[in-house]
Amino acid sequence: MAVFQVHILAADKTFYEGPCESLTISTSDGEQCILAHHSSMIAAVLPGTMRYRLPGEETQMAAVSPGMVKVENNDVLVLVDSAERPEEIDAARARREADEAMEAMLQRKSRQEYQVAQATLARALNRLRVKSTVTNLEH
Repeated sequence: MAVFQVHILAADKTFYEGPCESLTISTSDGEQCILAHHSSMIAAVLPGTMRYRLPGEETQMAAVSPGMVKVENNDVLVLVDSAERPEEIDAARARREADEAMEAMLQRKSRQEYQVAQATLARALNRLRVKSTVTNLEH
């Protein structure tokens, strides 16, 4: 299968840079599957599950937060606030974050605090979904 170069960068680290056979990511235009020689595009990345396949390996998954993706000349750049492999996700911590965010939303403070709590809840639930999907696949 043909490959393209991918650069997946989170705010705090380089998640992966190198050859890739396919990358599937949730965008504002729907789920995008990027293969070698994909047409040029720029799109907003939505929180969700990113799936990617490196040459000679099985498809891998990661939880990603909002960001953007740019495809140009067989080179893909993914910039997100955070990207985590399932084994990096602490499920207990994610559950605590979700519980705290739900409590903050119920307290109905300012609109800004509500939106921050909503975003925190979405991120925590996404992390738990990715963690449980991989855990279920392994059993």
